[in-house]
Amino acid sequence: MNSGHARKLFALGSIAFAVVLLGIAFDAGAQSADKAQIQALEEQLAAAIAGKDVDKVMQFYVPGDDLFVFDVIPPRQYVGAAAYRKDFEGFFATAASGPTTAQVSDLDITANGKLAFAHYTTHMVSTDKSGAKVDMVIRTTDCLRKIKGKWLIVHEHNSVPVDLASGKADLMSKQ
Repeated sequence: MNSGHARKLFALGSIAFAVVLLGIAFDAGAQSADKAQIQALEEQLAAAIAGKDVDKVMQFYVPGDDLFVFDVIPPRQYVGAAAYRKDFEGFFATAASGPTTAQVSDLDITANGKLAFAHYTTHMVSTDKSGAKVDMVIRTTDCLRKIKGKWLIVHEHNSVPVDLASGKADLMSKQ
C-alpha cells in the first residue's frame, strides 16, 4: 500500500471517528434536554395537583384511552384519561379539599428520545372535608412518550408501602 492511499484511509477513519463522537455528544445533549423537560413536567404536575386544577393536571397525561394508571385510591386501575380525571376530581373534592402542598423529591429520569420513565416520591399535605390533616408520601413511577415533540405520561403507578404486620398503609414512609 502506498503512503498516499494509507493517508486517505487514515483521514477517512478519522472522519468516521469524529462523526461517531459528534453523534454521542448530540445524543447526550438530547437526553439532557429530555430530562430537563420531564423534570419540569413532574414539577408542574405537582404544582397543578397542589392547586387542585384538574384541567392543568390532565395536560400532562396522554388524552383518550391510551392512559393506564394504578393509583393508591380504589379502584385498582384507571383506564383512559376520562377515568383518571374523575379520580382527581373525587380526590380534590374529599381528601384534598383544603389547602394542599405537593413536593417532589428523589426524582430520577431515564430517557431515550421517544420513551422515558421517571420515579420519585411526593410529600403531600392537605386537609380533608372534615378538617383533618392528610399527610402522606406517595411513590410514583411514570412512563412517558414523546408525542409531537411533547412528553406525556402514558402509564403511571402510584403506591404506598404496606406494614405487613398490621395490613395498613404506611403513608409517611420516606424510604
